[in-house]
Amino acid sequence: MKFKTEVSLLVLAIALFGVASFFYSYVSAANETVALSTQSLAYPYRGVALVFLGVGSLSMVTASISYSKKTKELLH
Repeated sequence: MKFKTEVSLLVLAIALFGVASFFYSYVSAANETVALSTQSLAYPYRGVALVFLGVGSLSMVTASISYSKKTKELLH
């Protein structure tokens, strides 16, 4: 991969981590008084947050592996 692609993947990962943290902690205003047993109703976007977290993690790992392979080739 090119350096610009690796940096773009890392920036995408950082942005997705930020969006995921917002979605994961979002509490629906209508459900603020909901009992703790119904967490899925109080936090409706946690599934989306976990998907964003997974995609961000994959892009970060891909960019890191590509960069480490490139630096190993330059050293040898």
